[in-house]
Amino acid sequence: MRIIFVGDVMGAVGMQTLTEYLPRLKAKYHPQITIVNGENADNGRGIKSQQFKAILHAGADIVTLGNHAWDKSEVTDLLQNNDNLLRPANYPGLHTPGKGLVIKQVNQEYLAVINLQGRALMAPIDDPFTKADLLLKQIPAGVKIFIDFHAETTSEKGALAHYLDGRVDAIVGTHTHVQTNDAQILPGGTAFLTDVGMTGSYDGILGVKATASVQRFLTQQPTRYEIDDQGRHQINYCLLDLENKNHIQVGQITPDRPLDD
Repeated sequence: MRIIFVGDVMGAVGMQTLTEYLPRLKAKYHPQITIVNGENADNGRGIKSQQFKAILHAGADIVTLGNHAWDKSEVTDLLQNNDNLLRPANYPGLHTPGKGLVIKQVNQEYLAVINLQGRALMAPIDDPFTKADLLLKQIPAGVKIFIDFHAETTSEKGALAHYLDGRVDAIVGTHTHVQTNDAQILPGGTAFLTDVGMTGSYDGILGVKATASVQRFLTQQPTRYEIDDQGRHQINYCLLDLENKNHIQVGQITPDRPLDD
């Protein structure tokens, strides 16, 4: 089973980039399933129906979210009416809209996609380790398992990956917007990448205009971040082959690393 997973789509330029390049990536790699993190799709904070539909139209099968999941009011209806839109499964409460796990049939196989959120340096949320244990008990034997772990610290991402090593097929981090150079197969066979990176401006800082970030460091005063919607484009992704021996490969398309069709 081949999967393309695309990192955090950031604002309008991220949507433009995804629309331009995801069909070309799919034509090149022929994935059976495509997953996109869309939690920053609407001006960097949350997702609306317009972006959700556009991400699907660009070629995504499943859209995952993160700590900005609730920033747009209409996401409640989207989550309740679309099983291919996931919010972190470890949000507290018995009646939280939506879900963080979906099982999809892929040809003659099945893939479980789980969305989890970290706690280190993040807003309070339930324990992702315990939640993962509970979710794995709900998944039938023989189903392949992919996790988007939306977390701030590299240590928490690595800890969850090692905790689940051998029990899931792949765990890939999102949220920090910078692709890491540590794609690996853990001793138990799980494919792991600390962070897949983002899709959006290549010229800003983490997808926002650089001037505000620079000013904050110079003055130590609060500044308002603005999405960099004028910068050159980048898309960060990873390619996973989940077979008897899992494989993971990172990919980038930037002005310095153009797509080789």
